[in-house]
Amino acid sequence: MPRHRDRKLQRQSGRFPRVGRAGLLAAGVGVVSTATAVGYVRARAHGHLYSVTDVPATPVGIVFGALVHPDGTPSSFLRARLDLGRELLRRGKISMILVTGDHAAEFFDETEAMRRYLVDHGVPDDKIIVDPYGFDTYDSVVRARDVFGITRATMITQSYHLPRAVGTARAVGLQAVGVGDRTVRDRRIAWTKGVIRDQFACIKTVYDLAARRRPIGDPTAAEPALARG
Repeated sequence: MPRHRDRKLQRQSGRFPRVGRAGLLAAGVGVVSTATAVGYVRARAHGHLYSVTDVPATPVGIVFGALVHPDGTPSSFLRARLDLGRELLRRGKISMILVTGDHAAEFFDETEAMRRYLVDHGVPDDKIIVDPYGFDTYDSVVRARDVFGITRATMITQSYHLPRAVGTARAVGLQAVGVGDRTVRDRRIAWTKGVIRDQFACIKTVYDLAARRRPIGDPTAAEPALARG
């Protein structure tokens, strides 16, 4: 083998271990960062997650938005959240439902679809509050506090998202509890994707909390504030 080619191979063979070590280091940092963020969020939520029967009563339940189909019907995950909110209202565990989501979502206004679904299923319109600027979990709970004057609330979402929802709400000062839906676990692929995505979302949540980021939406676009309590 020519000497210059031998030297080239030596340089390349030395380069790959360095690249491999850098990749492993980056992966390690990512794993530690994710685990730390997840641990922080879950610690905040610990002791505040309940079932439908034992959750303490609060003035309002916050239902977080999810996918709405192009025809305006809520996805199975969103229907499950809304049905859980209806059940808590029926049991007297909450007095109002705040639907929060993206009014400019890909297919359909999430909050309008949520409001219409609730009304179509027997919830009086005057029991529903709409926040069309809940672009993510952090925005939703900060706006619940600052725009709607909420101090105590029940977070309503899928169980894999619930620790982050409750943890974020408590971190911004809400006396939050939560009830999680598990009825759509049979949608295994979608459920697994949601579980994985939510772990990584904890990193952004911790960053938002540390930076005290202001919500993206217009902070003045809201219904009249709820009575505090």
